[in-house]
Amino acid sequence: MNEFERQGPKQPRTRSLVLSGLLLGAGILIGVVMASELGWLPFGHAVPDSPVKPVQLPQTAPPTTVSIGGDRNFVSVAKAVKPAVVNIFTSRTTKGGEGPHAMPFDDPFFRRFFGEEFFRRFEVPRERKERSLGSGVIVDPKGLIITNNHVVSKADEIKVLLSDKRELKAKLIGTDSKTDLAVLKIETEGLHTIPWADSDKLEVGEFVLAVGNPFGLNQTVTLGIVSAVGRASMGIAEYEDFIQTDAAINPGNSGGPLVNARGELVGVNTAIFSQSGGNMGIGFAVPSNMVRTILDQLVKSGRVVRGWLGVSIQDLSSDLASQFGVSEPKGVLVSDVLDASPAKRAGLERGDVIIEFDGKTVENPTQLRNAVAQTAIGKKATVKFIRDKGVRSVDVAIVEQPKTVAEAGSEESGESATPASLLSDIEVRELNGELASRLGLSTGERGVVIVRIRSGTVADEAGLKEGDIILEVNRKPVPNVGAYERVASKVGKEQAVLLLIKRQGHTSFITLKP
Repeated sequence: MNEFERQGPKQPRTRSLVLSGLLLGAGILIGVVMASELGWLPFGHAVPDSPVKPVQLPQTAPPTTVSIGGDRNFVSVAKAVKPAVVNIFTSRTTKGGEGPHAMPFDDPFFRRFFGEEFFRRFEVPRERKERSLGSGVIVDPKGLIITNNHVVSKADEIKVLLSDKRELKAKLIGTDSKTDLAVLKIETEGLHTIPWADSDKLEVGEFVLAVGNPFGLNQTVTLGIVSAVGRASMGIAEYEDFIQTDAAINPGNSGGPLVNARGELVGVNTAIFSQSGGNMGIGFAVPSNMVRTILDQLVKSGRVVRGWLGVSIQDLSSDLASQFGVSEPKGVLVSDVLDASPAKRAGLERGDVIIEFDGKTVENPTQLRNAVAQTAIGKKATVKFIRDKGVRSVDVAIVEQPKTVAEAGSEESGESATPASLLSDIEVRELNGELASRLGLSTGERGVVIVRIRSGTVADEAGLKEGDIILEVNRKPVPNVGAYERVASKVGKEQAVLLLIKRQGHTSFITLKP
C-alpha cells in the first residue's frame, strides 16, 4: 500500500468536518440573532426592549401560614412577639445551719467520738438567698403577665426585665399549683401583647416558636413543630392537657410563650423531658385555652374555682367495651357515682359510658376531667352516654368542687384522691364484688385496692402491684376510700410512707421512700 492509499481516505473526511463546522457556526449566529429579537439572552446579559408582550400570571393571595423555607415570615413573627416576652428574676430568703464545719473539731475522728448530736448543739442558723429565673408573657397592655407557678413560688421578691431593658418590681396576683400557672402585675401601661389563639384548633405538625430566657440568655427564639396535643399523666401538674413540641426549651424558658406561625399565643412553656438537664426535643406547654380560664379567675377573685360532676371514671378498653355492650372503645366508663353529687341527681349510674360532655366528644378521662373543671359553676351541661347499648343524654348542673375534694387533690375521675406525695403514683378504688372478680380476688374481700401504678415510680420499684389491698397507711387503718383519702391527704411530698398490704391472703409491710 502506497502513501496516498494510506492518507487518501482522510482528506474527504477533513473537508467534511470543516464544512460541518462552518454550518454549525452559522446556525449559532442565526440563533443568537433570533434570541435577541425574542427578548432573552443566556448568562444574565441585558435584554433589549422586546415587541412581544409578557404573559400576565394570575395573582394569588399571600399564604396565611408559614411554609417550609418561609424564613422571612418567621422573622416577622419573632419581631412581633419578642416585645411581649419578659425575663423574671425571683429571690427568697431561707434559713439553714452552718453545721459542724463551724466548729474547730472539723475532723471525722471527733465527729465519731462525740456523735452528731453534740455537733448539732453548736449549729448557728444563718440566712441565705436563693435566686431563680424564668420567663413570662404580657397578656394585657396594663401590665398583666402570665408565668409558671414554680418560677415565682415562695419568692420574697419578684422582678421583671422588659424587652426595652426596663426592670420593674412585680406583684403576685395569684397562683394555681394544679396547673402550674401564676399571674403577675407590673405598674406600667402601653405594653406589647400577643393575641390569643384557640388551642383546641391546634394540630400536630404546625410550626411553633418558643421564646424565653433559657440559661439567662435573653429573648431567645427557637423553632419547632407541635409533636402532640392532649398529653396527660405526665406527673407535672394535677390538671394536664399539654402541648408537646420539639422547639428547643431549656431551664429558664419556663413561663415563656409558645406561639404559632401567625404570632398567636397557643401555650405557656412549662416543662421538659430530659435526662441531661438540657433540651432533648420533648417540651410541654399549657394550652392557651386553659391558661386563659385560669388567668380570668385569678384576676377576678385571686383563686381558681373548678367545676365538679361527682363521678369516678376510667379508660374504656376493648375488653370493657365488649362487656358493657359498646361497639368500639370510645368514651369513658363510669365506675362509681358519688352520693349527693350533680351526677347522682341527674341520674347517671355506674356502668354508663360517657361519650360527650357539653357538646364535645369525650376521648379519655383526663379530657373529661379538664372539661368539667373548666365549666362555669351553675351551668347546665349536657352529658351524652351509652347505657344498655342505647344512647341517652341528661342535663347536669355543675357545682363548685367541694373543699374536701380540692384540698385532697382528688381527680374528678376519683381514680386518685391523694396529694402530690409518693401515694400520688397509686390509683385506688373501693373494693366490691365486681372489681374483686375482675382482679382475681375473693369476692368476700373489702377495703381499698390498687387498680393502677405509674410505671417507673417509687411505688412501682418498691414492688406494689395491681390488686394489692391496702390495709394501713402509716399505721392507720384505711377500711374504705374515704379513710384512705383522709390519711393520704396528710402525707407530705417528701415524706416516707409505711403501707400494710394484703396479697394472696398474706399481709406484709412495704415502705415507700422519696
